Amino acid sequence: MIKKWSFYTSLTIIIAFLSTGFKPFDLDSNQWFLTNENDGTHYLFPSQKQNDYADLSVPFTGKFFIGFKEAIAFRESEGKYKKINSLGYMGKYQFGLQTLKTVGVHNSALFLNSPKMQEKAFVALLAKNKWELRDEIERYDGTIMNGIVITESGILAAAHLGGAGSVKRFFKNNGNRYIKDAYGTSIRSYMRDFGGYETSGIVADSNATVQ
Repeated sequence: MIKKWSFYTSLTIIIAFLSTGFKPFDLDSNQWFLTNENDGTHYLFPSQKQNDYADLSVPFTGKFFIGFKEAIAFRESEGKYKKINSLGYMGKYQFGLQTLKTVGVHNSALFLNSPKMQEKAFVALLAKNKWELRDEIERYDGTIMNGIVITESGILAAAHLGGAGSVKRFFKNNGNRYIKDAYGTSIRSYMRDFGGYETSGIVADSNATVQ
């Protein structure tokens, strides 16, 4: 009888021990992975040291739209939302005051301190430029001009740098005119470096604003 009791007691202890290995994962103990904020959901590394994950395989943004906007942001400001350059251009995508007004932003201080507004302003400007340059996009997309493969994203990037009017002049002169900004960055270089990205999701809209 004692042996039988000992067997069942031991069996119960073993089952209880093994069952602890199959408890549901406690999400509350891993707040580092997922955080909800007002402007969206963000995924974070469990360590604050990025070097700890040098070999980590992360989603490839490549030629998707997110890759396009982040590539431009890095070129413009190294992705810094609060950067103001020596000419007064501001934010992650380096907007001038007049350009901000065209997309419905009249408070530069509010703009500089709002990443959400800056992202919306960038998309709104793309929509306006896509409308302004719709004929050029239709005519030249997929062609080669002076060794550059012309694409919609390259045209929109060039317009972000120098405005739609500069891009029109570029095509009017068959790419032979060297059009550049105050720092010497050329329309041609932006058209080349930011070509081939996915921007078809941007809807051409002459009245686009951040609202």
